[in-house]
Amino acid sequence: MAGIDSGVAAHLALARPKVVAALTRQFRSLENAEEAFQEACVRALVRWPDSGVPRDPTAWLLVAGRNATLDRLRKDRRLVFDDGLAEAEVSGDDAEQDIAEQIDMAELRDDVLRLLFMCCHPDLSLQDQLALALKVIAGFSVEKIARALVVRPKSMEQRITRAKKKASAMAVRLETPSLQERTARLDAVCTMIYLLFNEGYSAGGGDVHIRGELCDEAIRLLRLLLNLFPAQSEVMGLLALCLIQHSRRDARLGPDGDLVPLESQDRRKWHRAEISEGQVLLEKALRRGRPGPYQIQAAIAATHGRARRADETDWPEIERLYEALEHVQPTAVVSLNRAVAVSKIQGASAALDHLDRLSGDLGNYLYFHTTRASFLMETDRPDLAVVAFRQALSLGPTGQETEHIQQQIALCEARQK
Repeated sequence: MAGIDSGVAAHLALARPKVVAALTRQFRSLENAEEAFQEACVRALVRWPDSGVPRDPTAWLLVAGRNATLDRLRKDRRLVFDDGLAEAEVSGDDAEQDIAEQIDMAELRDDVLRLLFMCCHPDLSLQDQLALALKVIAGFSVEKIARALVVRPKSMEQRITRAKKKASAMAVRLETPSLQERTARLDAVCTMIYLLFNEGYSAGGGDVHIRGELCDEAIRLLRLLLNLFPAQSEVMGLLALCLIQHSRRDARLGPDGDLVPLESQDRRKWHRAEISEGQVLLEKALRRGRPGPYQIQAAIAATHGRARRADETDWPEIERLYEALEHVQPTAVVSLNRAVAVSKIQGASAALDHLDRLSGDLGNYLYFHTTRASFLMETDRPDLAVVAFRQALSLGPTGQETEHIQQQIALCEARQK
């Protein structure tokens, strides 16, 4: 949504999950729902800058998209439903409020979660499920999805195209899954929400590094999910992880919008109530005796959260937790994070040896290069650090990340003089 008013763009992005999910339920078609939302956005971009953002942007967009799709379906003689809602104009006054009063808001709130389970259909591979959900529900670009899943953009574009074709073929079967089906799809849904949170926590490109509304939406979805599956320790662990991570939001950017590293953050700005809630959830989950990757990650976040000052961080405990995480989730990104803990205990040289084994898997991962550059700076190799930082700049950092990396390059170049 580059080139349009940032306030309007924010409203459209925040409303997208609910509107697309509700329209999918009404029209039983992902394709029609996406088209309807795009048409509603076009109308909003024409009207909102002059008339102002309506009191309920979600209801306005839902009505606008619904009306546009009804017109198109009637022309094509493909109208297949009647939800009892009168067609409404959204050109002025509070027409969207009138139609909003006819909408079951409880059902609307659950529509996004329902659509998540629909996208996580067993006919699709796990990667296809995740890519489809991120594209349809969150509206992520192919580049952002590829970055989130550490896949080349061209391969991701092909994967999404295939997933959409499969989804179109089974569109009429996109009913709310049974309890048994939901249980089978739970892992994929958790992963999708986790990626949605991560995109909000650290946006994959663009001018905004933190998109708090996506973090809030992920946490909201996890609360709904925990209501559906109150005995699932990994759902508790994921909610705990997101709460503790999101608790730092006010300390992660400086007064000028600069990124503030974890060790330099003003911990008085951390939201202690969210940290406490996360710790309670984590303890409840761990008592069930089935620790999984989300619980272990939450334990790492909780260890950081307990430290009132950076120098009080229990790095040996964090390194042990990352070692445990490597056993249950042996990925290169986990090993990269463990290397940071290793650097705090054994020094940057030992951490660089750890990273050497990861270069093949993480050559296109921005944070591999920034982490490596930081270790090179610590070992007094600023020339090599500059090379690593410049490689990171080529991988699409956010505006704040770009500024931070450029500042680090300037420091390295000053050291070389």
